[in-house]
Amino acid sequence: MRRGRPGALPRGTAGRALTSVGTGDTGDRAEEAAHDAAARLWHVTLSVSGAEAPLGEVRRALEQLAHDHPFLLTSRYANDHAEIRYWEEARDLHDAAAVALRLWGEHRSTARLPPWEIVGLEVIDRETYHQRIAEGYGPLPATPVGVHPF
Repeated sequence: MRRGRPGALPRGTAGRALTSVGTGDTGDRAEEAAHDAAARLWHVTLSVSGAEAPLGEVRRALEQLAHDHPFLLTSRYANDHAEIRYWEEARDLHDAAAVALRLWGEHRSTARLPPWEIVGLEVIDRETYHQRIAEGYGPLPATPVGVHPF
C-alpha cells in the first residue's frame, strides 16, 4: 500500500522528458527502491471531539469516511467524540503524523463529518505496536473492523 501526496509527481521525474529505455538499473530506480525500502508502517490513532451531534449522523459520516478510504481499520464514536485507527505507510513519523492531522479536515465536507477538532494523535511504528500487544498493553488489535459506538 503506497500512497503519494496529492499533486506530487513521482520522485525523480520533475522536468524530464522520456527519451529512451535503458537495460540496466538507473540511479532513478535505485533512488525509488531506496525510498520504498525506507517507507514504514505506522499505527495511527486520531481522536476528535466537539459539540454534540446526532449519533446516526456521526455513524453515517464515519462510514462514508471508511468507504472513501478503505485503509481505515476501525472507528469508535459517541455523540461528542470519535476515535479513528488505521495503518499509514510513510517514510517517517513526521510524514505519518502530517497525513493524519490533515485527514479530518480534508474530508469534513465530502464525508459530512461533524465540525469537531482534533484533540489527540498517537503515531507508533509497527514494531512498537506489536511489542505493546505482546506485553498486554496498548491499543488492542482493531477487531471487529468497522464503525462502532464506544
